[in-house]
Amino acid sequence: MKFLIIQQKRIGDVLTSSILANNLKKAYPNAQVDYMCYANCVDVLKNNPNISNIIVLEEKVRKNYFSLFEFIFKIRSKKYDAVIDVYSKLETNLITLFSKAKKKISYKKWYSTIFYNYNIERQTLKGENQLGLAIINRIELLKPIISEEITDYKPKVFLTKEEIENAKNYIANFPLNKERPNYMIGILGSEWYKTYPYEKMAELLDFIVAQTQANLFFNYIPKQKEDALAIYNLCKENTRKNIFFDLYATDLRSFLGILSQCDALIGNEGGAVNMSKALEIPTFSLFSPSVNKEAWQIFEDEKNVSIHLKDLKPEIYEEFDEKYIKENTFKYFEEYPIQLIKEKLAHFFKAIGN
Repeated sequence: MKFLIIQQKRIGDVLTSSILANNLKKAYPNAQVDYMCYANCVDVLKNNPNISNIIVLEEKVRKNYFSLFEFIFKIRSKKYDAVIDVYSKLETNLITLFSKAKKKISYKKWYSTIFYNYNIERQTLKGENQLGLAIINRIELLKPIISEEITDYKPKVFLTKEEIENAKNYIANFPLNKERPNYMIGILGSEWYKTYPYEKMAELLDFIVAQTQANLFFNYIPKQKEDALAIYNLCKENTRKNIFFDLYATDLRSFLGILSQCDALIGNEGGAVNMSKALEIPTFSLFSPSVNKEAWQIFEDEKNVSIHLKDLKPEIYEEFDEKYIKENTFKYFEEYPIQLIKEKLAHFFKAIGN
């Protein structure tokens, strides 16, 4: 059997969809399971023993119709038995359609029957569910292929011993107090509307250091450096002494290695939170008001805590739609009581033993 999983765009999405590969390989141990994603997401899939080949759909290919169709026919030549298209946009609609796979699987949309012969209805939550819709709906995509009950829900990151040792050695170069916990701080979101206001983030960092005296590492991408520095400068002097701003990974695998040596990740919800959970690192995350709570509040327990406006003031979501809330993100971030966040952080520190 030959399977192809397609998941484009964000790192968190790609990592989450890797549970499809894990379960396919479990059900079909001798199968070839290939995974298609964008180049920036490859690192979260590396060394996964359940993935046979990582196929990169380059941006230059996507932007050129001739190159895209050349790519499509290369995929066609691989003769997959089934294609699971989690992304389901025009480029992947076409890739799946022309793949010649007997089973073409994706989510049901008004036009999807043109491209797929298995169109899966997305589930909606009824009551609380620890898995979250991001997990539940991906598992639904396996039903045309796997009849057994699926119990392997958690995405995993696979680091080598060398990568872990390199991270330990890199961290050892900095003058950290080894008796204190190490916290990775998701200091900025991937978009403006996913970023908790700078002044309040600085206030939370002051609280974290006052409570735990932890060593803090900032997670940000190069173009966000000035913004990360702006938050650093808003912190109290005592807090800044505990922030190791230059302890920074230049690539995703190195970041994962450093993250594996942390006691927790705290900050804005996003891909790094998914990576932490995949590494079994406790997380405390702040959701943007407009991000889908039901989809991405996954694997919540006392060591994986998140705060979402919908938990605090559900009536807002009865009055306004996601578009309006997104456009007024900072207004709604003001609705998050910072004292409540601090109280939840204090409980979180006790739960993880820090």
